[in-house]
Amino acid sequence: MQKQTIKLAAFSATLLTAAAIAYSTTSLLAAFETGEDRPGGNAATADDHGRNAFSLSADALSEKDKTAFVIGNSFFKKAWVAAPASTTARDGLGPHFIARSCGACHSQDGRGTPPDFNNGIQEDQPLSLLLRLSIPGDKPDPNYGGQFNNDAIDNVKPEGKVQISYREIPGHFADGEKYSLRAPTYTLSDLAYGPAHPQLMISPRVAPQMIGLGLLEAISEKDILANAARQKAEGLGIKGMPNYVADAYAGKTMLGRFGWKANVASIAHQSAGAFSGDIGITSKHFPKEECMPTQKDCIQAPHGGKPEIDSKTLDKVVLYSRTLAVPSRRDPQDAAVLRGKQVFKESNCVSCHTPSYTTANFKAVPVLSGQKIWPYTDLLLHDMGKGLADGRPDGLANGNQWKTPPLWGLGLVPAVNNHSNYLHDGRARNLMEAVLWHGGEAENAKQAVLKLSKADRDNLLKFLQSL
Repeated sequence: MQKQTIKLAAFSATLLTAAAIAYSTTSLLAAFETGEDRPGGNAATADDHGRNAFSLSADALSEKDKTAFVIGNSFFKKAWVAAPASTTARDGLGPHFIARSCGACHSQDGRGTPPDFNNGIQEDQPLSLLLRLSIPGDKPDPNYGGQFNNDAIDNVKPEGKVQISYREIPGHFADGEKYSLRAPTYTLSDLAYGPAHPQLMISPRVAPQMIGLGLLEAISEKDILANAARQKAEGLGIKGMPNYVADAYAGKTMLGRFGWKANVASIAHQSAGAFSGDIGITSKHFPKEECMPTQKDCIQAPHGGKPEIDSKTLDKVVLYSRTLAVPSRRDPQDAAVLRGKQVFKESNCVSCHTPSYTTANFKAVPVLSGQKIWPYTDLLLHDMGKGLADGRPDGLANGNQWKTPPLWGLGLVPAVNNHSNYLHDGRARNLMEAVLWHGGEAENAKQAVLKLSKADRDNLLKFLQSL
């Protein structure tokens, strides 16, 4: 019996050694950390990994809040209609808009994507990708405002159409394997209210996934600013900086956390702002539709009341948006995933994609307080290089800077949204393309990935897909 035990132990050791050698010559596997399989903490992690993976509520909600969550979900996903209508609780759409509901852009509470192309021809107008507009001086375009709306109610003209084209940029890894990145160009056509300003700046943004937003709001400002101090002390060229923006609900300037350029401070402001900008629904803090002086038909269009969504209903949508749970990890202790985690660390991706936090006291949703979470973001702005630059300032963010997006849920986008497009405008057709678009402060990390073996590139992707 003793001899058999010794033989089994020796056999197991041989297998482990062989497995380690198979991953790479360095063969180091990162350790699994307690709790990282539950990235939303004990309060807000869900185990659904299918089509509804982004649509479940935090388990810890009270019965009262669970009821509010269901009502908020209804107003988030059901379509609004033009006024006047018999459905007075949901009328007031437009006059200009991009979508008829929040859920039309955030399908299944997930990530948006550019329109499909067929033989190089754009099939539809963008729905879950919008264009921010401004001119020098941080001002809206005189004829088209701060956001381009390609749809409108009856008797109002859409502002125009968005045309997207792509060019391929070829490249190769150090071992010779080829890849190609697609670079987009955006053109406004069929303009209904005259020419756009000659110095117009355009910034494309796809709708981000909705999971874990309240947990991100619950991270203390002190911890976010500590990320910037740490990066500066590391001396590796990573220079994260916070964006400070006006918050309509708080009535003051606050640290930006949401939006692709951290240009929104709170989920309440984000929700009300999206109702206004994307659907044309007014609220207490956003009481006016954006009808520019040249848009006479927009100005004269009927509305659905003042405001068109009452504060109590909007509060339920805010609660819904704050309390969508984060999916649990898949196979976080798998050897390939752990090796990919080590590669992620060795490539210094963790400097910006800060793995974990413990949330602070969060009065808005107390059950989200004191949670150990794993979002993989520093919530700071970084210069990502000319390749990703939109050239448009946003608050304190310049035209080269983007907020580090959280990575949780990354690998479930294909299951939830039936696509694998990533980055702020969906240009990356898979996760590796998203990595290879990194430049600027992330150039060294990208170069490290370009030098990886094929095995370790695959391990890195397995780690990202497990998040």
